[in-house]
Amino acid sequence: MKFLRNLLAAILGCLVAFGLVVVMFVIFATLVGSAEDGVVVKDNSILELRFTNPIKDYVGRDETDPFVGLLSDEAGLDDILHAIEVAKGDEKIKGISIATSFLQAGLAQTQEIRKALLDFKSAGKFIYAHSDFYTQKDYYLASVADKMYLNPVGGMDFKGLATEVLYFKGLQEKTGIKMEVIRHGKYKAAVEPFLSDTMSSENRAQIKELITSLWDTMVSDISAARDINEQDLNAIADTLGGRTPSYAVASGLIDGSLHADQYEALLKEKIGLDENTDVNYVEFTDYIQVTRNKRLRKGKDKIAVVYAQGEIMYGEGNKETIGQGLITTALQKAVDNESVKAIVLRIDSPGGSALVSDIIWREIELAKAIKPVVVSFGNVAASGGYYIGVAGDKIFAEPTTITGSIGVFGVIPNANELAGDIGINAEQVGTNKNSVDYSLFEPMNETFRSVLKEGIEDTYETFLERVASGRNMSVAQVDSLAQGRVWSGVDAKENGLVDELGSLDDAIAAAAEMVELDDYGIRKYPKYKSDFERLMEDFGGAKSKLGDALIQEEIGLEAYQILKELKQITEQKGIQAKMPFSLNIK
Repeated sequence: MKFLRNLLAAILGCLVAFGLVVVMFVIFATLVGSAEDGVVVKDNSILELRFTNPIKDYVGRDETDPFVGLLSDEAGLDDILHAIEVAKGDEKIKGISIATSFLQAGLAQTQEIRKALLDFKSAGKFIYAHSDFYTQKDYYLASVADKMYLNPVGGMDFKGLATEVLYFKGLQEKTGIKMEVIRHGKYKAAVEPFLSDTMSSENRAQIKELITSLWDTMVSDISAARDINEQDLNAIADTLGGRTPSYAVASGLIDGSLHADQYEALLKEKIGLDENTDVNYVEFTDYIQVTRNKRLRKGKDKIAVVYAQGEIMYGEGNKETIGQGLITTALQKAVDNESVKAIVLRIDSPGGSALVSDIIWREIELAKAIKPVVVSFGNVAASGGYYIGVAGDKIFAEPTTITGSIGVFGVIPNANELAGDIGINAEQVGTNKNSVDYSLFEPMNETFRSVLKEGIEDTYETFLERVASGRNMSVAQVDSLAQGRVWSGVDAKENGLVDELGSLDDAIAAAAEMVELDDYGIRKYPKYKSDFERLMEDFGGAKSKLGDALIQEEIGLEAYQILKELKQITEQKGIQAKMPFSLNIK
């Protein structure tokens, strides 16, 4: 009897648990399914642009997943550009108000959003902007507006670009943990932060040239929008002529200083409302939800867009990293899909594993033999990111893209000094002469160093050959542009590393032209697992994301970025084709 009672209790418990899961599923599905229904775009509305989250090129949402967006409301650059394009033709949207401060996007992404806003204005609609504080990137984006305003006690940055490179020689000496560096002979600036405490004049010159090129593009765009000549803009930057709202108005950087209520009154006047009528604001995040399923390109034939973003690492990959698993599968699906007539590969990556870069390069070569492949560079397409891009038939880059960095290196941590200081002694036993190749606790022996250097040299030569073949250059020509040198998109076009300056849309249009398509749809690859799905699988995705957010909140953004950079260095495996230092341009 006791056994039966326990059995019935167990069965009842299982049924209750199953019922709870079903109820939760229905509730979540209802919430997600009704998200779009809750957003109403009324007549005479103003779309409010406010970007609060970091912007990726692509978040890979699978719209068939009922839980998509449940733990995250992030939107990709593709979603943002699509929503602005839909708003251009939406009769209910009369204009846009830009209310963004501290934009978390790369320069190339900012430039693409800016171009989309210019296109929005071509429909005869207005764009106004107001902020309490403009960073230089915020100002660059908002300068597209017909009118720009700043809080009377707010502030703005307009002083020219700068960047900071961290050097770790002193840290290594103080901790006893040394980074063993193996590099190609001429690849000097690549691992400089591990070998020195100061920046070499050569490295300083190349970084100065890079950020000057990026700044020149920004100044040119701002000059056209604000009707201030470039020389005057540089004079304003040199004298900090926009450091207060009154100075910013006097210099022509903005049109006035207004409090939020005064700015809203201006918007009411613009759309013909009296002072007692509320403005119908539509939050941009809500509008993205409304527009996601509105197809602007509906042709039967498709152009596939394959997104590769993040550091290149061995494995499956995800929306944070490029792995050979997801990317090769995505390329194969695009090739096998009969409706797909051409492929666009969108790259935003500082590089990473040389092995994975070559695996992906090979897959692009195979795809290119069947269908045209056009490459679009985003914020960064450097080293391994450039490596995979040269396999394409044609390469587009934004003027503000950072690219090049053709070179390879190996960095291996060594704790021999620390081990001696704290009393650790490691003894090795091997069966053959070279069985014991490397130990974290022993100095690197010359045999291991020479074998690793041989691998570095071979990989560098392969890299040069891949670029020479893809760009129709001699190996000597590529070598003269290589050795780790980084270039802006403008300079990369001048020296033949890319074909055209243009956006992702320009690359898509070029791919369509190559296969003589006028009407076509877009098919995007790959699809990533949602945060909810990752949580259900192993509690890893959302937990990791939450943990990162908490750490960042506690120690601050700059300290978090340093911690993240050090962590990435220690996790590098194998020979690296990667930008050897992080450029935080601000």
